[in-house]
Amino acid sequence: MKIGITCYPTYGGSGAVATELGLDLARRGHEVHFITYQSPFRLRGYAKRVFFHEVDTTISRYPLFDHYPYELALASRQYEVAMQERLDLLHVHYAIPHATAAYLAREMLRQTYPIKVITTLHGTDITLVGQEASFYAISRFSIEQSDGVTAVSKFLRDETYRAFGCVQCELAVIPNFVNLADYRPGVATARDSLVPPDHKLLVHVSNFREVKRVKDVVRIFARLRRAMPATLMLVGDGPERVDVEQEARDLGAADDVHFLGRIDSAAPLLAAADLFVLPSQSESFGLAALEAMACGTPVLATRVAGLPELITDDVEGLLEPVGSVEAMARRAIDLLRDPVRHARMREAALARAAQFSTDVVVPQYEAYYDRVMAR
Repeated sequence: MKIGITCYPTYGGSGAVATELGLDLARRGHEVHFITYQSPFRLRGYAKRVFFHEVDTTISRYPLFDHYPYELALASRQYEVAMQERLDLLHVHYAIPHATAAYLAREMLRQTYPIKVITTLHGTDITLVGQEASFYAISRFSIEQSDGVTAVSKFLRDETYRAFGCVQCELAVIPNFVNLADYRPGVATARDSLVPPDHKLLVHVSNFREVKRVKDVVRIFARLRRAMPATLMLVGDGPERVDVEQEARDLGAADDVHFLGRIDSAAPLLAAADLFVLPSQSESFGLAALEAMACGTPVLATRVAGLPELITDDVEGLLEPVGSVEAMARRAIDLLRDPVRHARMREAALARAAQFSTDVVVPQYEAYYDRVMAR
C-alpha cells in the first residue's frame, strides 16, 4: 500500500507517533510518503521505502497573503504527491489543519482517481484547539468528512463525541505505541555519569506547555529532595521553560535541577531513571509515560483523561488528582524508600508497556486501512 502521512514534524507526541508509524509501516513493506513543512524530528537519515515531500512555506510577496494560507499549500502538495506517487490513502494526524487540507486534496483528486482520508485525533486538536469558537465548525466538518477516524484513547473518542457529536463518523480507538527495540532497560546511560551515587533520579519529558504543569514537577521534586538526595532532569523546551527555571530557583532546588533541552532520544535517560513525573492537566494518552514504562521506569502521574487507561494506580505507577503536589511528593518518597516495591513496579511497567508495542498496535492500523479501503 502507498500511504501519505501528514503530521506536525516538531517535538511532540502526535509527530512522534506518526513518524514511528510510518517507519514501521515501511518495515512491513508499505511505501510511506511524509508530506509536511519539514522533516519530522524522529525521521533520522535514510529508511527503505520512506520518502519526504516538503511543503513550500515561502511567504508570497502578494500583500493579501501576509497571513500565509498554509492549509492551501499543504492541500496542493498532498494533491501533487498523490498524483505523482499514486497514493492509496492520506493518513493525517491532528484534525486541523491537516484533515481540512486532506479533504481539499481528495476533492481535487475526485475526477482523477479516488483516494481515502484517515484522520487520527491526538488530544489538543479536540480538547483545546477544536473547541475554540473560530475552529469548531471546521474541526467538526473535517472529522465528519474523513473516510476513517481514529483516536488514541477511549477518553479522546468519548470527548470527541461529547464535544462535536460527529454523528456521521465512527471513531476507532487505536492507542499510541512504543518501539521496544529503542525503549528498553538495556539502553540506560550509566548512572554515575548522570547523578551522584546516593541520588535518586527523576525525569520529565514534555514540550513545556502550560497543560504539562512542569512547575508542579519542580514543586514535587523540591519536597522529595528534602527527604532524600535526588536529581531532576527535564527534557524538552517550550513556552513555560523560563517560569520553570525561576520556580526551581525560588524553591532552592536549582542546583539539582538540570534542563537538557530537546534531545533526539530520551530512552537512555528514561532507562536510568528511578521515577518519571508527569503531573499534566490533561493527557489524551501519555506517550512519554509509555516510553518511560517501556524502559522499566515507574510513572508518577495525574489521574486524568487517558492516563488511567495506561497506568493502574500502585501497579505500574502512582496516580493522584491534578495539582496534588503534596500527595504526589509523599507517595514518591514512600515508593523510592521501598526497593522491593519499586522493583515490583518496574516489572509491572515493563509488562504493561509490552501490550502497547509496535508489533501489537501497528497491525491494528494496517487492519483499519484495509477496512477503510474496502468501503
